Amino acid sequence: MLLFVVLVLLIQTSFSQKNLKAEPVLKEIISKFPTVRDFTISPTQDEVYFTAQGYSGELSTIIQVKKKQNKWQEPTVAAFSGQYTDLEPMFSPDGLTLFFVSNRPIDSSADQPKDQDIWYIQRKNVNSDWSKPINIGSPINTDGDEFYPSIAANGNLYFTSTGKGTKGKDDIFVSEWKNNNYAAPISLSDAINSEGYEYNAYIAPDESFLIFGGYQRKDGFGSGDLYISKKTTDNTWSKAQILSKPINSDKMDYCPYYDTNTNTLYFTSKRTIIKNDFALSKNIEQLLTLMNPYENGLSKVYSVQIKL
Repeated sequence: MLLFVVLVLLIQTSFSQKNLKAEPVLKEIISKFPTVRDFTISPTQDEVYFTAQGYSGELSTIIQVKKKQNKWQEPTVAAFSGQYTDLEPMFSPDGLTLFFVSNRPIDSSADQPKDQDIWYIQRKNVNSDWSKPINIGSPINTDGDEFYPSIAANGNLYFTSTGKGTKGKDDIFVSEWKNNNYAAPISLSDAINSEGYEYNAYIAPDESFLIFGGYQRKDGFGSGDLYISKKTTDNTWSKAQILSKPINSDKMDYCPYYDTNTNTLYFTSKRTIIKNDFALSKNIEQLLTLMNPYENGLSKVYSVQIKL
């Protein structure tokens, strides 16, 4: 019992730091798009993928940005994207597999989209070309929707599903990699999942912690918030703790990605700094400046330096 209390206190202390600062990520590049909803960076720190969407999500395309001579290049549509609703790219820990979600048909001869499935592309090394997209198949993909794949170094895959076996709404599942196959997915315990919505889970490469989104929880800041759970000594998950501000805000915060190479937490937020100063009359230039900061209520990507 004492060990459990100490563990809880350590978790609360570690994730309530007051000196954190949320910084815009690739500000000039990401500001080109109406909304950006996720982010992943290669272990070599020179390749980024994110999802660009229309104002209402009516378009959803994966964007690639490469760094050359220590400078980020202009964004391009990823070679495997641009036609269907594609989103949520996620690098494997070794950078040789990129998972993503798509409603593209499994049969390339078909022209009608289907439900959201998990797909992936692979390469032999960081200088090789990517393979063609591969549908990960059953038992992970189902007749329901699967979202936000994240893989541990041992091959275990964590993802969100609306399919059977949830504890309520969307749940976070894990499919263990056993004998070169994925086992039947299991909904994570009630230390993480609830009767509400859980989504966008990022698993640490060594499975020591899981960061995920929880929607309108009682301890939340007002909308969707990011939570963290740690693996305990008996291989179970600790009760999830909400991450502090400024990681979370009173707006929607989601899509976490943690770079263990730089101790950087990337996440998406709909936070805003726009406020109306009724004491001042504004001209067009002033009005547009006030309306168009990076933190304007639309989905943008932020980062904080934090050791997890």
